[in-house]
Amino acid sequence: MAPRANWKGFLKIAEVSCPVALYTAASTSERISFHTINRASGNRVQREFVDSETGKPVPREDQVKGYETSPGEHIVLTPEEVAAAIPDSDKVMAVEAFLPCGEVDDVYFDKPYYLAPSDGPAKEAFVLIREGLARSKVAAIARTVLFRRMRTVLIRAHGNGLIATTLNFDYEVRAAEDAFKSIAETKIDPEMLDLARHIIKTKMGSFDPASFDDRYETALADLVKAKTEGRKIAPRPAAKREKVVDLMEALRESAKTDKAKAAKKSDRPRRKAG
Repeated sequence: MAPRANWKGFLKIAEVSCPVALYTAASTSERISFHTINRASGNRVQREFVDSETGKPVPREDQVKGYETSPGEHIVLTPEEVAAAIPDSDKVMAVEAFLPCGEVDDVYFDKPYYLAPSDGPAKEAFVLIREGLARSKVAAIARTVLFRRMRTVLIRAHGNGLIATTLNFDYEVRAAEDAFKSIAETKIDPEMLDLARHIIKTKMGSFDPASFDDRYETALADLVKAKTEGRKIAPRPAAKREKVVDLMEALRESAKTDKAKAAKKSDRPRRKAG
């Protein structure tokens, strides 16, 4: 079954525009999900909003949005006021600038979407835009209203289509200095750096997303299957606590192990051709 578009509109660069559709690129819908159950009756539990003072349930029609101005004091916003404040969507993803693909820090990346032409006649204009981005090795910054919010989008060539990644706003990204301020300047021994470089070199590889399994999801699936079949599943052993070791000694031991593995591989007899 063909995927359902999350949004349809027009991608516009200067005077060139084409109808496009936005599709979810990453989703958590395949993860195992649970319902909250009443242990006594086995029935599902429903969530209900209650008044924090009276404890009585509040009907949906009486639930409104409020902004806290001071402890216990709120200004109430009606659904009509909220709707009027949301910018109108003109269904146009207008490109404002181009920049090198690596220009935007990954910390600003929010959610990726696939961007594709929404009808046959649009393909020529779409391919023109895609090839222009790919051959120039640039990304496009665009703005549009998505899901009732004005969003900034980074558009990059990706295979036969485009990837449109919504970006976090500057006020949403916390300053790195707040997390790193406790890290003091440290002078590293050159020998330690050489050993670290050696270990990195021996561990070099390529990214294959299929090789990384979701151990939590797998464990849950095994547990659900075992319970369904009436089997008991053995508890997993507790993770071993890592010992605090001398950094230089740990690097040397790691380098020795890697060298031994490399030597073992080189000593293997090669098959003769023919």
